[in-house]
Amino acid sequence: MRRLTLLVVILAVAAGVIACGSKSGNTITIAVVPKGTTHEFWKSVHAGAIKAGRELGVTILWQGPLKEDDREDQIRVVDTLVSRGIQGLLLAPLDDKALRQPVANAVRAGVPVVTFDSKLESDDPASLVATSNLDAGKLAGMHMGKILGDKGNVVVMRLHEGAASTTAREQGFLDAIATFPGITVVSSNQYAGALAEGAYRTGENLLASTRAAEGFVQGIFCPNESTTFGMLRALQNAGLAGKIKYVGFDSSDKLVQGVRDGQIDALLLQDPFAMGYVGVKTLVRHMRGETVPKFIDTGATVVTRENMNQPDIKERLQPNLDQYLK
Repeated sequence: MRRLTLLVVILAVAAGVIACGSKSGNTITIAVVPKGTTHEFWKSVHAGAIKAGRELGVTILWQGPLKEDDREDQIRVVDTLVSRGIQGLLLAPLDDKALRQPVANAVRAGVPVVTFDSKLESDDPASLVATSNLDAGKLAGMHMGKILGDKGNVVVMRLHEGAASTTAREQGFLDAIATFPGITVVSSNQYAGALAEGAYRTGENLLASTRAAEGFVQGIFCPNESTTFGMLRALQNAGLAGKIKYVGFDSSDKLVQGVRDGQIDALLLQDPFAMGYVGVKTLVRHMRGETVPKFIDTGATVVTRENMNQPDIKERLQPNLDQYLK
């Protein structure tokens, strides 16, 4: 009987040690939920999160929807992860309203949340780590106005409704273009959807409806990687690549080649690696009781053929992710 009692005591002590260990920072599991898992942008976020996790000694659990417009799937992912007992959540909300309840549920369950890339219309997240998307869109608009010499017709192909980050970029671009009296926006109400294939089809339709091949369009703006690539394909297939001034967002090998070939005049380059890295660091600081800023701007840079080979820009355009993702 004494041996049984002693065994019970030992097991209880061991359980207490394990429980303490789960709060020590060594066995913390942080879930990182992107908007999608296919685009190069999210792979860079993943790599940055892993780097921060290694430095902090925390486990990074990466899971998200396949498509960047699948709100229901992202809600399901968040709910499932919270029920599995994660200690923290770093989330890029697909919709600034639809994800409010899942985040509220997570915080109520004791899971602190930091958002990245896009703002959530909620006070529940401890911080937002993102590009100042409105300002980045304004940078794109000012650059377009400059390369057009304040004259011409411009098309904006949007991503999809409810995406706070791209909506802000689109608005910033339109605000900046409005300061150029010689430029007219001839279309800004067409949505491409989350996939590059849909963006390609929408791009083809836009080029046709605005009579771009007849010289009625001088500039085009797209707000993210998939729309930028889809429109690039549409321009190439129409024989218009390099003939219409084109400003896009984000980076991939094919978009970098587009800049190099003179078919894309500029890319607004975010720092997705920093979003993942700073996002995890900020979340862990918050979990440890530290005060964190409500917004952390990871910045945006205008990349052109003239500056794309500068070492700092080249590293961000084509980062070496293998050391983190393989």
